[in-house]
Amino acid sequence: MVMQNDLESQSGFNRRFEWGPTGAASINEGTTIIVDVLRFTSAVEAAASRGAVVFPYRWQNDGAQDYANSVDATLANGSQPDGLSLSPLSLLTLGPEDRVVLPSPNGATCALLAAQSGSTVLASCLRNAEAVGRALVAHEGPITVVACGERWPDATLRPALEDLLGAGAVLSTLGGRPSPEARSAIAAWFDAQYCVDETISSCSSGEELQRKGSSPDVAYCSHVNVSAIVPVLVNGAFRSAAPEELLRLNRNK
Repeated sequence: MVMQNDLESQSGFNRRFEWGPTGAASINEGTTIIVDVLRFTSAVEAAASRGAVVFPYRWQNDGAQDYANSVDATLANGSQPDGLSLSPLSLLTLGPEDRVVLPSPNGATCALLAAQSGSTVLASCLRNAEAVGRALVAHEGPITVVACGERWPDATLRPALEDLLGAGAVLSTLGGRPSPEARSAIAAWFDAQYCVDETISSCSSGEELQRKGSSPDVAYCSHVNVSAIVPVLVNGAFRSAAPEELLRLNRNK
């Protein structure tokens, strides 16, 4: 079946669920919550918790350093002496108003695609799912949660369990009228919520990161509802929403 690029399949619901860059690009109304648990949105949460500003950037683009220079930011690609990278733990060294450009093959791409439609974009992970959901719980307009997923070697989407669970975690707090797709994500979260550490560490993405020596990152990203940070994308950069911004987000639309 060929579906139109207007979310008609979930238009009767104000809490929706989509996968990957194609899903993010299909959004043409409302608010978008990006979920990339391992590791982009967890990294955004880490940086925002320190008061830093994060500019998402698409992976493997030769213009990343030029872009970082243009916004007076440090490129966090692991090649600099400061060691800043997609690792959330590396970003905990940042201070208030530090500025970083954070390339990512999935989360950054989805965030930028959703923003192109004019959607308000937030970043959620397991650490701040409840905080993000509560910030929008009174918002009656459409909210689409995008699980970013991973990529197969041919660059096609590989659905990722950790992002399904992260999406379900925030959807479970949002209330509203969830679509069947959203309810399925919530059900997956309810099934795994009491064994999150084990589930994330043993899923494909978790095992891959651990083989690469990033076990501390997997542990950091597996913590649930330990953060009150609500990162919002404004003028091309994520930053922690101020109290007045949270009030605006929580208004009915």
